[in-house]
Amino acid sequence: MRKSALLLPVLAVAIIGILSSLYIVDEREKALVLQFGQIKKVVEEPGIGIKIPVIQEVVRYDRRILSLDTDAIEVTPSDDRRLVVDAFTRYRIADVVQFRQAVGIGGTRVAEDRLASVLNAQIREVLGADQVTSDTILSPQRRELAVRILEQARASAAGLGLEIVDVRLKQTNLPQQNLEATFARMRAEREREAADEIARGNEAAQRVRAAADRTVVETVSNAEREAEITRGEADAERNRIYAEAFGNNPDFFAFYRSLAALERSMNEENSTLVFSPNSEFLGQMFDAVRADGLGQVALEDIDIDRLRDMAPETEISPDLPESERQRLEEDAAQQEAEEAEEAEAEREGAAEEAAEDNAGDEDVTN
Repeated sequence: MRKSALLLPVLAVAIIGILSSLYIVDEREKALVLQFGQIKKVVEEPGIGIKIPVIQEVVRYDRRILSLDTDAIEVTPSDDRRLVVDAFTRYRIADVVQFRQAVGIGGTRVAEDRLASVLNAQIREVLGADQVTSDTILSPQRRELAVRILEQARASAAGLGLEIVDVRLKQTNLPQQNLEATFARMRAEREREAADEIARGNEAAQRVRAAADRTVVETVSNAEREAEITRGEADAERNRIYAEAFGNNPDFFAFYRSLAALERSMNEENSTLVFSPNSEFLGQMFDAVRADGLGQVALEDIDIDRLRDMAPETEISPDLPESERQRLEEDAAQQEAEEAEEAEAEREGAAEEAAEDNAGDEDVTN
């Protein structure tokens, strides 16, 4: 029993010692075996290794390509136009011994801080060199500038045990205060262009409007001229007809014109007129009657159809009572019937006279 009780602790200690003396290196890692802080062994191949428990320790480092984004920094190219540059780099740990000696126990965090300082210094140096302007940085030639930064940064990074694989300029912007000024200038430029376009549009619209107004004025003027010509010809024809009628019988013409003027002076709202016995308006109408009466009218010299066309059309006033309106319409219809009968009787009488004349001619012949 005593032997078994002593054997179990010894066995446990032996197992723990064996396990603590073994370590595993992944294929994505490199390792250093340290003894009291001193490098005793470098392990670059994956597998299982043995170390002295408690006395030795294993420090692992990533052997893959790592990425680092630097902070945005201001650079001043040769044209004194400040720019804000944001870059990133790809790197890997090439020499773990030198890397350990350079960064100590800080590891990757301290190495990236130093690498970022190296990159920022090289970016300022390359982008601030002579003949490198802001237009060059913003042009496709920026790739050549990135290659120059890469080559110059590799020498400094080698002292840290690092190998820089690639460097790229990610973003290139103007500083915030310059950016606002640039936007204001761009906005002013666009507003100026918009104002120019509006002015040109207004000018074109004014030309079109002026041409349209000129066309309207010309068309209206031509129409008015044609209307005045037509109106003048009509007035001339009317005056000729009036003059012809006046020459045939001046008294009848004056009497007719007075009747027409009297008819035009009466309207629907006012059908009552009061005249003085000595009114000139009535004098034109009744002077001939008061003196010797109307002169004899030579009917063969007067065109009755023309006088009828010249006479104004008469209508029954809508203000008359319905009964009086019906009476006037019946009288008019009766008068038309009587006139038709008289015309028919005249035609029959003319036919009988023609028949008698034919009969008399036949008797004389016999």
